Amino acid sequence: MSSPSLDDYRELADSLTPLAVQQYLAANDWQLEAQDPEVRQIWRLHDEARVMLPLATDFVDFAQRFRDTLRALATVYDWDPGRLAERITATRADLFYVRFDQTMIDGTLPFKQAEKTLDGLFKMMKAAATSADDPTHSHRGRRSSTVTDFLDEDIRLGHTKRGSFVFTVVTRLGDPLPEHDDGTRATPFPRRVMETLATGLHAAKDLSLNWDPSAVERAAERGLSASLVESLEDLTDSDSLRELDMSFDWAASEPRPAVPASRIVVNRDAIVGLPRVRERLVRHEEPPRTETVVGQVRSLTREVSSGDDQEETTIVLSADVRGRTRKIHVVLAGQDYEWAIFAHRSKLPFTVTGDLTFERGAWRLTGPITVDPSFLQHQQL
Repeated sequence: MSSPSLDDYRELADSLTPLAVQQYLAANDWQLEAQDPEVRQIWRLHDEARVMLPLATDFVDFAQRFRDTLRALATVYDWDPGRLAERITATRADLFYVRFDQTMIDGTLPFKQAEKTLDGLFKMMKAAATSADDPTHSHRGRRSSTVTDFLDEDIRLGHTKRGSFVFTVVTRLGDPLPEHDDGTRATPFPRRVMETLATGLHAAKDLSLNWDPSAVERAAERGLSASLVESLEDLTDSDSLRELDMSFDWAASEPRPAVPASRIVVNRDAIVGLPRVRERLVRHEEPPRTETVVGQVRSLTREVSSGDDQEETTIVLSADVRGRTRKIHVVLAGQDYEWAIFAHRSKLPFTVTGDLTFERGAWRLTGPITVDPSFLQHQQL
């Protein structure tokens, strides 16, 4: 294995701050031996090593001295720059590892799967943050500034790790919060998000293997939501995946959270059960209600109904509903279906009203269906 290059340490130094290194040293048996406030500190690890940590970022030689300090720490621990970055970051950050155990060629991951994974991870973090901020939130529409700030500033994608293929999500906790009068501290919001995520993922796996109808009523208190389960489905949507191994490495500078487990492994048996869990949660979170939807007709099908030789004509409509794009299945007949054909061929919006429900793994309009052809009639003139 080749030795780390100067560029490796330059990149490492650019990603860290003296404060982060200082917090790491203080949390890992290093003793502050001497300091020149706001200029430098001298730290000692028992009788094994001493390092100088520069603090004055406006000094001309700061960057070089900071790189030297990081190189010295890597030498003390016999770590490469990536490992050192991970351990320093973990002092004031929770780390979430997502490992794909699947058949791979040369240790690589299909690009489309990687893209879907990043989208799924962001959706997962958004769902956990929304539940942590407000367990009663519908996961539709606007989120609070607390959630949006967290998503914009406090989560990062960390270095990948060896072992099949591992994505690392870094959740920065920020500076410690002020103590209360009784000496305790409030839990930082990023930590609350990660606790909610760990609890919710554990609940999703548990219910996918052992369904409990009463669990839907307690979903919010367990950090469980349809959005969270949907993101888990996105991550496991690969035929070559044997299991998804998710684990948490909790920041050393905060008390370890009381979560059911810090490692959740979702195997093929659990993956099969996820759609049922999501469907039950969607029904609970979004009970049937009359909706007028306007969208593009994406497909049309004709099928012979079993037993009566009559055709059932169905369209799939892509429409924005309650802030999300849905693919909605609608059974139509007669002239209503003819209008759908015209809208599809002409690439025109189609308007229909019915009861929006989530059944058999898909969104559907049921009940009395009313098609509004007024716009389409106008286009025929």
